[in-house]
Amino acid sequence: MAKGILLHREDSEYNDSWDAYHFPKNYLSRVEQLIGDWVVFMEPVKAGKRGYYAVARLEGIRPDPENTKHYYADVDTPTYLEFAQLVPFQTTGAYPEGSILNADGRVSGKARSAVRIIPVSDFNRIVSLGVELETPELPRSGEAETTLGVRETLNPFEIQQDRSKALVERTVRDAAFRKLVLKTYGKRCAFTGFQWINGAGRAEVQAAHIKPVELNGPDSIRNGLALSGTVHWMFDRGLLSLREDGKILVSNHINDIDGIKKLLLPKANADLPLHQSSRPHPHFLEWHQRERFKGLAVDL
Repeated sequence: MAKGILLHREDSEYNDSWDAYHFPKNYLSRVEQLIGDWVVFMEPVKAGKRGYYAVARLEGIRPDPENTKHYYADVDTPTYLEFAQLVPFQTTGAYPEGSILNADGRVSGKARSAVRIIPVSDFNRIVSLGVELETPELPRSGEAETTLGVRETLNPFEIQQDRSKALVERTVRDAAFRKLVLKTYGKRCAFTGFQWINGAGRAEVQAAHIKPVELNGPDSIRNGLALSGTVHWMFDRGLLSLREDGKILVSNHINDIDGIKKLLLPKANADLPLHQSSRPHPHFLEWHQRERFKGLAVDL
């Protein structure tokens, strides 16, 4: 097993998603080394600004039934975690993925590969920056890494300790998911518009999963909503749901319809992120309507 980088871009011809990575046969032997271990997802610089944006564990490979030259690497969905803090490929000469630098400290041709094997030191840096476990020093252009995969000025024991164990701790994941959701929604409830902040600067709004983690819902912004406490409680119990067009569904099981009318945004239209890639995914919304929503939707 080994850790790696998987490049993904929205305009790609490949059918990637949060639960599977689509790749050509020429990368098969490389992806096989990654199965059972962790990978970082990255958007190439020319395709967007996300850089390194998520981490997950791969659990298997299956052939593409429609193209014998392609395969899918299945993601262990509960391990998928998007970074609250996007990690750029390069910042003022510093590179989180130090192994792309050649002996002269310049970016090598390896950086163009869509699937690449990386040392634990690179994985640790990227994850620490994205999830803010720690912030290790970055290798800079003109300062190539040692054969151990770390700069000589760093403590090789510390940087090589595999930090993937922290990625399965619920406290770590909950904190990262909350930060991601609140940042995306501006600390404002998507259903009520409330943005209450206490004296210590902490937002009242909560990070809600549309499909629960215990049912294999990923820690992805597309499986998340920012909801006030009461609304979150009602959403989890199926008294409220959400359509793909942003219309809030209100169950006839609610005993105070007039009260919920006053609580929700006008015409029960949710305030969702402008960018489609940050809005709830139809897959999770359909699941919530089918498996959680109770009774019939009332017309507000």
